Amino acid sequence: MTQEAGEYKIKIYDFKRPDKFSKDQLRAIQMIHESFARQVTTVMSTLIRSIVSAEVASVDQLAYEEFVNSLVQPTVIGIIEMYPFNGNVLLEINPNLVFAIIDRMLGGKGDFTGKARELTDIEKTVTERIIIRMLELLEDSWSTVVDVRFRFESMESNPFFVQICPPRDMVLLVIMKLKVGDVEGMISLCFPYFLMEPMVDKLSSQQWFVSTSRKRDEGEKEHILRTLSQVKIPLSLELGHTILSLIDVYGLEAGDVIKLDELKESEISVRVGNRIRFKARPGTVEGKMAAEVTQVFKGDDAPEVEGGDRDGRAS
Repeated sequence: MTQEAGEYKIKIYDFKRPDKFSKDQLRAIQMIHESFARQVTTVMSTLIRSIVSAEVASVDQLAYEEFVNSLVQPTVIGIIEMYPFNGNVLLEINPNLVFAIIDRMLGGKGDFTGKARELTDIEKTVTERIIIRMLELLEDSWSTVVDVRFRFESMESNPFFVQICPPRDMVLLVIMKLKVGDVEGMISLCFPYFLMEPMVDKLSSQQWFVSTSRKRDEGEKEHILRTLSQVKIPLSLELGHTILSLIDVYGLEAGDVIKLDELKESEISVRVGNRIRFKARPGTVEGKMAAEVTQVFKGDDAPEVEGGDRDGRAS
């Protein structure tokens, strides 16, 4: 309660719903799931061969019983294990979305105008595949802040049969709006607070930005190294050297023999670009000319020479 200009400003606090997460932590959680929504948009569009769009609708904290009472029956609830923490997360998908996705994956147009019902065994198998794929994307999004693993455990249709924490315990609820073709629905992720408590200190928008930047830098480094490894560079072997006067070079004709300084047993130089990087012994393999590497020059040991060897002789 504060006083400004002779008036009291009162902030209402509900002791039945104590805030467990700060605004900065909720912002970090929202950014994690915005990344998840972008991945869902891309991957699901490919998976079900239809236009899919996903976005975060809200991030809130409330009592678990409020969340359960807000769900329709029957619905589709995936019970998820969250390693290395001891507890479960709920992934609830609106039945309209589930039936539209199933219809699309089984060759239909993705329309659903019927009444919600419990899934058949075949429909459960298809839905489980979708949930597992979503969990892979969710795991990747969370990896920017904390290393967690999500594993599908079971599926339920009645929310009152699922008890992941006491009714009055606070939970984190992330609601995403998903559109598949012309069908819209909500996906809800419910995290009990006791499950989030060990990692709550890592949940900050600053931590998310730092981790995302680091991950992007590592990805760019891998991309650069992968690209450089495909670059082709010239490699040449020099059989020997000698020094000739300009008039001798000018007078060379076909059939003339140039005597080199090296013996036939001498090692030859192997150039990578314009630097001598290896010494090798010449020979043949299956009738083709070859060379066996005998010495490797590292770093500055290999001199950069243009047009000749390290003493400037013509090659």
